Amino acid sequence: MDAFFASVEQRDNPSLRGCPVIVGALPSNRGVVCAASYEARKFGVRSAMPSSTAHRLCPEGVFLRPRMDAYRTESRAVMSILCGFGGTVEQVSVDEAYVDFSQQFSAEDASAYLALGKAIKTAIKEQRDLAASIGIGSNKLLAKIASDHGKPDGLFLIEEKGKAAFLRPLPASTIHGVGKATEAALLQAGIRTVGDLQDFSGDLRSLVGSFAGTLLRFAHGEDERPLDYDGKIQSISAEETFQRDTCDRKILVPTLRQHAEEIATKLGKENLAAKTVQVKVRYGDFRTVSRQLSVRERVASREEIFRIACFLLREGRLVNRPLRLLGLGVRGFGPPSGQLLLPLF
Repeated sequence: MDAFFASVEQRDNPSLRGCPVIVGALPSNRGVVCAASYEARKFGVRSAMPSSTAHRLCPEGVFLRPRMDAYRTESRAVMSILCGFGGTVEQVSVDEAYVDFSQQFSAEDASAYLALGKAIKTAIKEQRDLAASIGIGSNKLLAKIASDHGKPDGLFLIEEKGKAAFLRPLPASTIHGVGKATEAALLQAGIRTVGDLQDFSGDLRSLVGSFAGTLLRFAHGEDERPLDYDGKIQSISAEETFQRDTCDRKILVPTLRQHAEEIATKLGKENLAAKTVQVKVRYGDFRTVSRQLSVRERVASREEIFRIACFLLREGRLVNRPLRLLGLGVRGFGPPSGQLLLPLF
């Protein structure tokens, strides 16, 4: 769904149509943007950005507190429309899903998939008065890239025969799993595009560790991840393998903060909070150590998760020598509750 929360607000209040709508914390409060309309995005406003920053970028923006009950209701209606087309649906967030129609159409029948995509978009627009962007591909990776490529209100297909060629000019960060730290490591090695990854003749493990094999397959448009039909999220995690082993806090702290931000964003999309926070470190000799903490009140914000992770690293004295990998994860999900703050490491 395109700018889902903001689009629901604009639909329900027609006076907001055409206005830069920003859903999230008010700029006078500490908090982040949950969603921004495309009018607000023109000013550089993005989800997970501090609301105070969004206000500086877009002082004319209309800030609205989230109405999660309304968004969840709308999500159920949209997913019901998807299910009505007969495919197998994996809902991955309140506003996003994969649908497998491989039992109904041949993989080579591009015209059938495009017609189906158009029909789904029309149904959502007519029944819910909302715009959706649909990406079509032979696997999750390609479908996701195609949906992003066509936004907003898009319909785009990546053909199987030309998938590697289509991916070549795209930034390496387009590939699923390439975060800021991984992108930086690739850039230092001169790898800027997916084509650079396709042509790379060295050992990617020195740059991205165990992610190397998967990254190369993704770069060629190959993705064997199956659909998760039960839709239940068991854990959310992020990790980074450093280009060089390090114990430099100027590297570790921003990496950990980025992990916490990614996890908090995913939790926010699902309206979940986590009972348990876990950190994982891997040293140069590949010895891996993890520590976890379960808290009384579930946590969901970036700062809460970050502070607990710092506490675990400090109390466990885990940064006692250079790290090859630093990871952060959460589990034990439930509805958001209170707040817990612990000292930084």
